[in-house]
Amino acid sequence: MMLLLDSHTVIWAVDEPSRLSAAATTAVADAANDRVVSAATIWEIAIKVGRGKLTLSRPYQNWIEQALIDLRAGVLPITIAYADAQAALPYHHGDPFDRMLVAQATVERIALVSVDRQFDAYGIMRIW
Repeated sequence: MMLLLDSHTVIWAVDEPSRLSAAATTAVADAANDRVVSAATIWEIAIKVGRGKLTLSRPYQNWIEQALIDLRAGVLPITIAYADAQAALPYHHGDPFDRMLVAQATVERIALVSVDRQFDAYGIMRIW
């Protein structure tokens, strides 16, 4: 199964794994699952660190590079197809980063690992 990891899932998996649910922990740890992190998530975390709203256990660039290695996760780029899908989504969720995750999960038909129940309104598969 392909898993798209939400920003808090990435952060908690690396810095506070006890905050992940049992289902999220199992899914992320399962070597049979492929994991991806959206370019939108990488950007969102960088913005929050830069604005002082988020503190990571290491400097940002080192942290995100090591997080991708530790999670054995690839990067899912933002494409025109994803941007187009995002533009067509109803506004159940107003956060542009989260809307991109919904678009990516919808287009790729992959599960989103997130605590955010607002995603359920989009009919995507959410693991938590």
